[in-house]
Amino acid sequence: MTLLSASILLFLVMDPFGNIPFFQVVLRPVAPARRRRVIAREMIIALAVLTLFLFAGPGFLALLHISEMSLQMAGGIILFLIAIRMIFKSPREMFSDDLEGEPLVVPLAIPSVAGPSAVAVVLVLSAQEPARWVEWLGALLLAWAASGLILLGSSDLGRILGERGLMALQRLMGLLLTTIAVEMFIRGLRDF
Repeated sequence: MTLLSASILLFLVMDPFGNIPFFQVVLRPVAPARRRRVIAREMIIALAVLTLFLFAGPGFLALLHISEMSLQMAGGIILFLIAIRMIFKSPREMFSDDLEGEPLVVPLAIPSVAGPSAVAVVLVLSAQEPARWVEWLGALLLAWAASGLILLGSSDLGRILGERGLMALQRLMGLLLTTIAVEMFIRGLRDF
């Protein structure tokens, strides 16, 4: 995997276009002047969590005696389930409870941006080729920055694309993610 392909994969699993309606629903009770600050804070928290898994993940996996093959297969399954939800489920349905006040960490940073699929991808990358940690960190930063810019402009993008446009983008990203998930699972199965 190259820096570019890892960045694209991480961007797809962070799903910024699919998260736009979700962020809008969650941030509805927050004052409009504070929304961008909240998004920036949540993105920084998500980056910190993913960076922690990038560096501490391989040691954690070794401690639990989890093999790369198992991680790859589990990551493929998780990505596949997330992709299916992206294709067939509305992002608003993922968060049906009403929050009061300003969200902190949950549900925006975790699991929306730094969710199970993003953590699984970071773990797979770092476990397979730990010596390339600089590239993986670069891929993470590129995907995070692109996702952050999209989410910071989510109000404007939501108005421009409309609900149907956002759903179409989310479903397209889900379709791409299903193929990546199946490939990850097959690769893990083949290695096994």
